[in-house]
Amino acid sequence: MAADSAPKVIFEHEGVFIQPSSDEDGIEQDLLFSGSLRIVDKYGEIMLEYKPLEDTVDSSSMLCAGKDSSSVVEWAQCPGDKPQLLETQQSYETEWDMINAVSFKKKPCTNGEGSLNHSNERSRWAFSFSLSDLRSVTVKEEGWSILHFKLIESSSSPPALHFHQGGSREFLDSLRRFALLSESPDDATCLLVSTPNKALSQSFENLMDDNNYTLAGKLRREPYLTTMGGFSKVTNYLFDVIRGTEEHQQRPPEEVADLLGEIIPGLEINQQEEPGFEVITRVDLGTRPQVRRREPLSAEEWTKHQDQEGRMLNVPHLKHLIFKGGLCHALRKEVWKFLLGYFPWNSTLEERKVLQRAKTDEYFKMKLQWKSVSEEQEKRNSRLRDYRSLIEKDVNRTDRTNRFYEGIDNPGLVLLHDILMTYCMFDFDLGYVQGMSDLLSPILYVMENEVDAFWCFVSFMDQMHQNFEEQMQGMKTQLIQLSTLLRLLDLSFWNYLESQDSGYLYFCFRWLLIRFKRELSFQDVLRLWEVMWTDLPCQNFHLLVCCAILDSEKQKIMEENYGFNEILKHINELSMKLDIEEILQKSEGIGLQIRRCKDLPNSISSILGFDREARGSDPTDPESPPTVRAPCRQQDANGCSNGHGHLRENSHNNSCKVAFIS
Repeated sequence: MAADSAPKVIFEHEGVFIQPSSDEDGIEQDLLFSGSLRIVDKYGEIMLEYKPLEDTVDSSSMLCAGKDSSSVVEWAQCPGDKPQLLETQQSYETEWDMINAVSFKKKPCTNGEGSLNHSNERSRWAFSFSLSDLRSVTVKEEGWSILHFKLIESSSSPPALHFHQGGSREFLDSLRRFALLSESPDDATCLLVSTPNKALSQSFENLMDDNNYTLAGKLRREPYLTTMGGFSKVTNYLFDVIRGTEEHQQRPPEEVADLLGEIIPGLEINQQEEPGFEVITRVDLGTRPQVRRREPLSAEEWTKHQDQEGRMLNVPHLKHLIFKGGLCHALRKEVWKFLLGYFPWNSTLEERKVLQRAKTDEYFKMKLQWKSVSEEQEKRNSRLRDYRSLIEKDVNRTDRTNRFYEGIDNPGLVLLHDILMTYCMFDFDLGYVQGMSDLLSPILYVMENEVDAFWCFVSFMDQMHQNFEEQMQGMKTQLIQLSTLLRLLDLSFWNYLESQDSGYLYFCFRWLLIRFKRELSFQDVLRLWEVMWTDLPCQNFHLLVCCAILDSEKQKIMEENYGFNEILKHINELSMKLDIEEILQKSEGIGLQIRRCKDLPNSISSILGFDREARGSDPTDPESPPTVRAPCRQQDANGCSNGHGHLRENSHNNSCKVAFIS
């Protein structure tokens, strides 16, 4: 096993070309050399390395048959090293295992202090430099991406890199883990590079250990991991960015919004009043009602809600029971299929069996698509290659303390990998984004079946899809909606957070992105998700869960006069310390409190779906009498005496366009 201080490969991409200068002796004009580009952490220093590939296959790095046909082992050996066998099980079903028994990979091998074992003249074009020596990267597009590097203290520059087979975007994203890339004011194609000092870089990289990850460089690539994962160690960095360089100098709100927009892609919060909005004064919500929860739904109760052919009866009441108490674990494997829409509520037992057979065939047809891709084909498919790489990394660090996924050669990990790879075939536009393994893990744990877990995951992703899209529109909308709700519920607390540069609530990013998966114990996650899947008592119930958690913590935050750093650290340290039943009880109470408000702003009604309820009963109480909600009163634009209030759009669409005045 390599020592902890051994160089670590952060990024590697083959098929990157260079075009040596034609004025060099013996160099043909328009000659391109293919090579491998790497970002390597060498003892705390981030290095960029380019090494031309040899013409011949490197037989010291190969895949050969493992203990059975459903697994392969990687044979990795460099000159002077002892051979190593790294086993990776690919599939638990041999009939779907399309991997060749023996295959080879081109892989340059280093010798000594990173020097190449030269075998031909191509090696003269190898180069490497430290990221701290990089001044700028210029990106050109000529049918493919071309990157030009400019170093800080050098009269000459490395050859331009030609990405004929893709990968330039992933390379730049990897650079952003360790440096800030900002557009030059003089040239839109030029990215200026700035790096923190070496000690800070090392402290960031240390967060990678034990499931903690870096902040500044990974905010764009892995926002959910970085927003909360390591704030306790690196908040000073982000604090300095937002506050400015002077100790008591605070950046203007517009500049802070721009910075946070870079940190959380797609986040845009309006800082100024716009035409088409009207000010709504502070709303009296009245007393928050006390609610009680019940025991989990039992097998006997579930059976009573089925007819002789297996159709579910009185579904609204059944959902109400699940919302109020959740499910006993023995029922989850069956009931989750209904809650997630895999099984229709009105289907018979026989219809569900037919559906499962059809879905099984459909699943394995998609699985065969990626299992049958040869290594040569994958070399020419950078997207599939990148999806596989991300999935393999995430699977190896997802819920490894859970007995279902712990240990080596665990079939649960193989299933996790295969389902995520098959989802890439189901939705190739989205493919795989980090965080999706967190959503699949509890579903697979409950289903204990590859096909059922896949289709339940597909249904869950239908709800969560916008969270993982490139523009992250879903995250942008939810953060704005959460801020709107919190300001209604407790304006003084919201103002306090705003005064500490925390009014954007981006510390809740991970909560929203993966539905509290990293905040609660595994069993509590199961309980929360099944409650939320009932769609009761309103839409966006998860936002009320956020409000309930913040409501429980606001007193400590304000009494201790927590600043920017302390708020982030405090929220981060709530992980695994939350009481799910207390949170659900308070969330339901907040929902009832808001629902009973007679003068509710239109924006709030739209967020929680009340605007579509002209008449109806309390969804959480099937015996409650019908109630008529009074229409919202529109206040005069000058009715906000203290300059703080909600802004409500005059139009009656459901886009929930909300701005704030402060």
